[in-house]
Amino acid sequence: MITENKIKNFEIDVAGRRLSVEIGKMCQLSNGSCLVKYGETVVLVNVVASKEPREGIDFLPLSVDFEERLYSVGKIPGSFLKREGRPTENAILSSRLVDRSIRPLFPKNMRNDVAVTMTVMSVDLDNPPEIAGLIGTSIALSISDIPWNGPIAAFNVGLINDQIVLNPSEKESKKSEMRITVSGSKEKIIMIEANANQVSEEIILDSIKITHEESKKIIDFILMLQREVGKEKFDLKEIERDEDLLHNINDFAIDMIKDALNTDNKNVREERMQKVIKEIHEEFDDLEYPEMEIEIDECIYEIQKNIVRRWLLDQQKRVDGRGMDDIRTLLAEVDLIPKVHGSGMFTRGQTQVLSIATLGVMDEAQTLDGIDGEELKRYIHHYNFPAYSVGETKPNRGPGRREIGHGALAERALEPVIPRVNEFPYTIRVVSEVLSSNGSTSQAAICGSTLALMQAGVPISAPVAGISCGLITEGEKWMTMLDIQGLEDFFGDMDFKVAGTHKGITAIQMDIKVDGVTYDIIEESLEKTRKARIYILDEVMLKVISEPRSEVSEYAPRVMSTKINVDKIRDIIGAGGKIIQKICADNCVKIDIEEDGNIFIYGSSIDGVKKALTIVEAIAMDPIVGSIFKGKVVKTMAFGAFVEYVPGKEGLVHISKLDSKRVENINDVVKPGDEIMVKIIDIDQQGRVNLSKVTIENVSMQD
Repeated sequence: MITENKIKNFEIDVAGRRLSVEIGKMCQLSNGSCLVKYGETVVLVNVVASKEPREGIDFLPLSVDFEERLYSVGKIPGSFLKREGRPTENAILSSRLVDRSIRPLFPKNMRNDVAVTMTVMSVDLDNPPEIAGLIGTSIALSISDIPWNGPIAAFNVGLINDQIVLNPSEKESKKSEMRITVSGSKEKIIMIEANANQVSEEIILDSIKITHEESKKIIDFILMLQREVGKEKFDLKEIERDEDLLHNINDFAIDMIKDALNTDNKNVREERMQKVIKEIHEEFDDLEYPEMEIEIDECIYEIQKNIVRRWLLDQQKRVDGRGMDDIRTLLAEVDLIPKVHGSGMFTRGQTQVLSIATLGVMDEAQTLDGIDGEELKRYIHHYNFPAYSVGETKPNRGPGRREIGHGALAERALEPVIPRVNEFPYTIRVVSEVLSSNGSTSQAAICGSTLALMQAGVPISAPVAGISCGLITEGEKWMTMLDIQGLEDFFGDMDFKVAGTHKGITAIQMDIKVDGVTYDIIEESLEKTRKARIYILDEVMLKVISEPRSEVSEYAPRVMSTKINVDKIRDIIGAGGKIIQKICADNCVKIDIEEDGNIFIYGSSIDGVKKALTIVEAIAMDPIVGSIFKGKVVKTMAFGAFVEYVPGKEGLVHISKLDSKRVENINDVVKPGDEIMVKIIDIDQQGRVNLSKVTIENVSMQD
C-alpha cells in the first residue's frame, strides 16, 4: 500500500527550466525507480538487477532500453497493428547514449544482469527526453540497492551566435551550429556525442568544460536524493581467481604470447595465438575439472591485456611497430563499381570499407514516425558489418545497435556538408560495407562516404575525414595513441572518434572503459585527431579526387526544379491528375510537387526534363499578351478554333485570325488534333484568352 509519506518530490533548475523528480508513487517492485518531469517532458525510469550473478561470463550483462511511446506526442502508430514496433533509430541511439554513460561506473566484478528501462510518456520538444532519461537513470541507480559508482549528469550543448547554450530549445536548436551531449561524474567526463557544423576544437573543449561545471550542480542534487531515499547497496559475490594458475600460465606462455602478438597482421596474430592457446590448454587442462577451461581462457586474456598495456605504457611500443602518432598505410579509391551512382573505398591497414552512393527523387526521402518532431530524412547513411569482415561465420541477422550507431555517426559527420535541397534536389543514400575490420571502421566509413559522394557528383561543401584516438591509463599515468587497431581498442581504455573538415569538427563519439577522462586527455586527443584528419584529406583522399564531379552519373536521374505560386499547383495537377500524368507520360519524367510550390522534375533524359519544365512553367505563368506557343486544336466551331496552348489552358482563335486572307470554312484551315503556332493577342475582363495563328519563323517562343 502506497502512503503519502512514502512519496517524495524534489526539484532543481536545469538550464533555466524546472526538473522535478517523483519517487515512491509508481513501480514499487523495481530496485530503483523515478518519474522525471522536465518542462512537459515526462520519462519514467526503472532499474532492475538479478539477485544472483550470471555464471560463466566475463562481462557485465547490462541492457538499456529507451522506450518511445507515440502517445507522448499525441500520435497513433501508423502500422497495421497500431502499436509501437521495433525501436526507432532515435530510440536506439538514445539507449546507446545512456548505456555508454553508465556502463563504465559499474564495479568491474559485477556479473548480475542489470536492466534499465526509460519509458517516454510525454514529450515537450523544448526539453529533450534523452537528457531527462539519462538524469533519471542516474537517479534510479543512485537510490537503488544496485552497486554503481555514480551519480552522473548530462546536458545537450548548442552554439548560437557564437554563444554556448545548454539544453537549447527546439527553436534554438534549429539555429545552432552544433549539438553536443556530454555526461560526466563530479571529477571526470564519461561520454561525448557530437555533431557540428565544422566547429573548432577550442569551442568544443570550452563547451565540454562549461557543461561539466553545470553538471556538478545536478550531481549534488542526486547525492541529496540518495541520502534521503537511497537504499543500501547489496553485496557482490567476489569473483575468485586462481592466482597460482595465472602465475603458472604466465611463466609457461608469456614469451610465446609476446611473439604471437608482435605483428602488424591480424590474421597472422590470431593464427599464432590459436597455437599458443592450444599448447596452454594441453599443459593445464584438467579432465576432472572441465570448468577450469574457462578460468584458463580468462588467464590467457589477462596475460595478453597486461602485455599490450605494459608495452604501451613502459616502452611506447605498439604491437605492429608503429609510433604513438603513426597512422597505418592508407589507400583511397573511387569509381570501383559500375552502374552505381558513386563508389569509394577507403583502406587503413587491415580496415577496409567500401561506400556506395545512390541518388533518388525527393519523394524517396525516409519518412520518420517517432517522437522527435522530424518527419522526413533526405540524407541517409547505412553501415553494414558482416561476419566475414572479422573472419567469422555467423549468419546475417540484420543491423544491430552497434551497426545503427556507427551508421548514425557517419551520417552526422557528413550531414553538415550535404548541399541544401534547392542546390541539389535529390534524396541521397550512402551504404558503407565493411569488407575488413581491424579497428575504427566507422571512421573509414566516413572517408569512404566522402569519396563516394564526390564521385557521384554531389556538391558537398567540403570533404570530411575521420580518425580515432586511443588511451591507456594506470593511476595518474596516461598516454594516447592515434589510429588504434582492434587489439588496442579491446585492451585499451578509450576509443575517441573525431570526424571533420579542414575547417573544423563535424562529429565526435567517445567510448571509454574507465571511470572517466580529464580535460587534458580530451584536449590532447582533439589536437592529435585534428592533425591526422588533415593529413588524411591532403595526402590521401584529395589526391584521388580533388573535388566533386561536375555532373552526376549517367545512371542517376536528371533533375531540374522551379518554384511556382501555390495557387497554380492545381493547374499543374489538373482534374483527377490528368495534366501532370500527361506531362510525365509524354516526356518520360517524374514530377514531385511540394506544398510550398517547389517543383522537382526527374528523368533519365535531360531533354525530357527540360521540356517538362518548360510546360510546367508555362502552365504556372499567368497569360501574357504577345506570348507565342505551339498549341493543339481541341475543337472547331463555325466562328473559330479552340486551341490548348498549354496543358489545361485553352484560348480561342477567331476565324478571322486563322489566316491573312478571308477564311470561308474553318475546316479548310484547321481540324481537331492539328498543332499550330499561336500568339496571345488579348485577355478580356473575364480572363478569357484570345489567340491568333502565327506563321512567323524563328520567333522566340515557349514550347
